[in-house]
Amino acid sequence: MNSFLLSEIEKAYRENKLLESSFRNLKEFLSFQDLSAVEKESLEELVHNQNWEELDERFYKKLSFGTGGIRGRTIGKIITRAERGSSPADPIPQYPAVGLNCMNDRNVRSAALGLARYLRRTLKVEPLKIVISHDSRHFSRYFSLLCAQVLGKINVEAFLFPSQRSTPQLSFTVRWLKAHGGIMITASHNPPYDNGFKAYYKDGCQLVEPHASEVIKEVEALESLRGFPAQEAELSPNILGPQADEAYIKAVETLILEPRAIEEAGKKLKVIYTPLHGTGIEIIPKLFDRHGIRYQVVPSQAIPDGAFPTVKSPNPEDPAALSLAVQLALEQGADIVIGTDPDGDRMGAAVKNKQGEFVHLTGNQIFSLFAHYRTSRLFELGILNPQNAHKAVLIKSFVTTDLVKKIAEYYRVSCVETLTGFKYIGAKLLKYELQCGLTNYDDHSFEERRAAQLQKGKFFICGGEESYGTSCGDYVRDKDANAAALQLVEIAGWAALHSMSLLDYLDNIYLSFGYFAEKLGTMTFEGPEGSMLIAQILRSYRENPPLEFLGNKRLSFDDFGQQDHYDTEGDLIPKEIMLRFEFENNAKLIMRGSGTEPKIKFYLFTQFSVEGGLEQAKNKATQFLESWWTALREDVKRRISSPRTG
Repeated sequence: MNSFLLSEIEKAYRENKLLESSFRNLKEFLSFQDLSAVEKESLEELVHNQNWEELDERFYKKLSFGTGGIRGRTIGKIITRAERGSSPADPIPQYPAVGLNCMNDRNVRSAALGLARYLRRTLKVEPLKIVISHDSRHFSRYFSLLCAQVLGKINVEAFLFPSQRSTPQLSFTVRWLKAHGGIMITASHNPPYDNGFKAYYKDGCQLVEPHASEVIKEVEALESLRGFPAQEAELSPNILGPQADEAYIKAVETLILEPRAIEEAGKKLKVIYTPLHGTGIEIIPKLFDRHGIRYQVVPSQAIPDGAFPTVKSPNPEDPAALSLAVQLALEQGADIVIGTDPDGDRMGAAVKNKQGEFVHLTGNQIFSLFAHYRTSRLFELGILNPQNAHKAVLIKSFVTTDLVKKIAEYYRVSCVETLTGFKYIGAKLLKYELQCGLTNYDDHSFEERRAAQLQKGKFFICGGEESYGTSCGDYVRDKDANAAALQLVEIAGWAALHSMSLLDYLDNIYLSFGYFAEKLGTMTFEGPEGSMLIAQILRSYRENPPLEFLGNKRLSFDDFGQQDHYDTEGDLIPKEIMLRFEFENNAKLIMRGSGTEPKIKFYLFTQFSVEGGLEQAKNKATQFLESWWTALREDVKRRISSPRTG
């Protein structure tokens, strides 16, 4: 049968029905000696039915680590009979999609083994301990159990939660258990047909270089499970008890700066919360209950469900995802709406204005609130002062609002910029941890760690990205929506103590530092052709950078993929295809390909003086950004149609 399939695949390639990369990867796939019945039968069906586009989708590339780990389709656009298995009438098949570019048993198994091989080779410890968690997505629990089973066969101790738990809790638990690595099965807020595998190092941070490339090498070296002799007795996974949740919740509670603000929030405010069918339901209600927060969970979105049936996209960045929560808030007379994505690392929010309408906060606005509140409170509490301010740091990605820089300048604390991906913020936290000189770092109290950081290293005030990810403590090395929910309520309570809403507080920040506005524009190009188109667009702007936009001349151009760049601490920034353009009149543009989705992202920045009034500044900024985005889209279309002219 393999010879027949090979001849059919080769014929399709010769007739330009298959991409060269798909042809090459299919030949390699067919050479595997351990193909399962589902893999064989699925491939036979797709070839027999001449589903060449589907085969291109599944084989044009191999999954690789990006800013969010590995992500891919776990349910094909075409589901084969073998994949449906015993679920012919169910929209969710019994088995994951077959293919080198799909999230399935083979890729998950190889990723888990590759991670374990790398950790064993470099750390030289036995037994190796790896924590595994998952969200509510299709096949998430299945993949978690598969990882535990595979690791057990090579004498690795696996620790599993009894059910879904969030990405930040996985990060925390790796450190809490003094484990050597972690695995998170999630595709964050991607569509329901996707899933993913995030790999974590012993510091609780997603893999950064050189770890990521080394794990990939280990994965590529694996031909099959036969390269790993099974032990006589397979190790059973350890199921974590309620003490794991309690330890994490206590760590989150160390972030509270003003207990009276939490008390005020409990008295004066009501919150509507939605986990969007994901992991937030496991922790956030417990946090709110412990601190007397009045809240209600959106009933239809409280149940974990990988189909995310009540939303088009389970992404709190999208106002539509919070529409049911806003509707309930209007009915209940609530003040704040909070939503978290399926794996609990991103938080979105909407706040009631003076007209009784709900205004959605952007990720930049949420992080600006966090940065200003935490920095100003730390000075008011006497924890920070003019003598040690330079030892405190705010961290943001390059594509996050420059308002955070202004806040840092005013308080004379450091502001460090990183590439997109919270793992780069996590890498900074490891650096500060090592600088402070404490042995057995996590065995010391939060106060002891902070004192050592302010003396010898850097104290982390908070970090954030425009994509609704924040962290306010180094007990976790990833973004933390559970903590962000409690932090936002605290800030709202502090504002209420001073007769303000969150929107009033935000406006006061603008009045102090100027009005900063940003817009994220995205263009989606799916499949192998889309991948090539994204590369073409980025290449066009790299080779022919625009001289001006809307009459604003270009002042500078930075190519982070070819030039060396260093951050404010003197650390070399890893190479990445990211282009930054600065123009006259405080206009800035950054573009990059998404590391986890088939998109190219355009980040537009502007700022206006508030001397003529804040509302006037807001209107000018909105009009400018909309006009710029329109002009930019036209420019992209022109470059696609005439790539040589740029």
